Amino acid sequence: MALEIPVGTPEGYQRSGNLLTVNMGPQHPSTHGVFRLILTLDGETVVAAQPVMGYLHRSVEKLAETRTYLQNVIFTDRLDYVASMSTNLPYALALEKLAGIEVPERAQYIRVIMCELMRIASHCIAIGTFAADAGTFFTPLLYTFRERERIYDIFEMCCGARLTVSYIRYGGVSRDMPDDAVEAVKKFVEIMPARIDEYEKLLTTNEIFVARTRNVGILPAEQAIAYSVTGPVLRASGIPYDVRRAEPYGIYDRFEFDIPVRYNGDAYDRYLIRVAEMRESVKILKQAIRDLPRGEIKAKLPRLFRPARGSAYARTESPKGELGFYIQADGKTEPYRFHIRPPSFINLTALAPLLIGHKVADVVIILGSIDIVMGEVDR
Repeated sequence: MALEIPVGTPEGYQRSGNLLTVNMGPQHPSTHGVFRLILTLDGETVVAAQPVMGYLHRSVEKLAETRTYLQNVIFTDRLDYVASMSTNLPYALALEKLAGIEVPERAQYIRVIMCELMRIASHCIAIGTFAADAGTFFTPLLYTFRERERIYDIFEMCCGARLTVSYIRYGGVSRDMPDDAVEAVKKFVEIMPARIDEYEKLLTTNEIFVARTRNVGILPAEQAIAYSVTGPVLRASGIPYDVRRAEPYGIYDRFEFDIPVRYNGDAYDRYLIRVAEMRESVKILKQAIRDLPRGEIKAKLPRLFRPARGSAYARTESPKGELGFYIQADGKTEPYRFHIRPPSFINLTALAPLLIGHKVADVVIILGSIDIVMGEVDR
């Protein structure tokens, strides 16, 4: 039924008649997780939106303070669980900074290879599901998952796991990259550019897709900065900020690659940024696999890892934006303080103002263009 309720709307927004409150979720096929949106509608126009999260809260940060540093690696897998290699890395970097650990060269290259493969796999999911949300049916989803499966095959060759890998550890990686995995990466980077071309043929000039995404959910650069968004969402708004360039970590300063940027800040630009980033990841992979050295894959560490008292923060450019870990140590085998800066959670703060003034049918498009994972939002 229609309700007369006061809601906070942008100054000057005109509305007439009764307002309707609609709950989207928490279980909804287009929220990509357990997430609820309380929408206040004037007809079919959104005049206010309230995101409700917390349904997947696991108290990871508190649990991590009762587990050893090694045991906590599995918690990082289960944040952005479709990009677990990328969530392993900043935790390892924070501990290496804290304890002064030197990572062997081969392990550094393997980390880059795994994280760029993970970026491509994550963007495949983002683009495929976004295309389905936009009404272009499931063909793009099936195409993108084809390449995602090839990447997961490579992960399985390296560590025996596909989704929650726990592969990147402080000091290096858990296992060496076998020769057949190296050959698989070489084959993958040869075929992937043509596969990305296929995605673009299906979507970039698709009339339905363009009509549903262009000039929808525009996020101006000033507003993007004000909300502290990062990743493809920020770069689609005209800000060429990428942690791999802003504060290079590992060996990223050795590679030639560009930072894609768009300037309209709409859902369509956010899609184009992810497509362009996949091409740049292929470029990085070709260089990394070409220069991959022989040698050790992990630093020599004591069986009981006890960093001296101190704190460290490390951040990386995950597929969804800036992912950071803050670790405070007090000389024990478990951290005194464990805190995560998740890009999905931060980027989600810009959702409500993006929705206002759009139609109900655009809500799913705008949410999908941000590309969140609720395991990282709730933690």
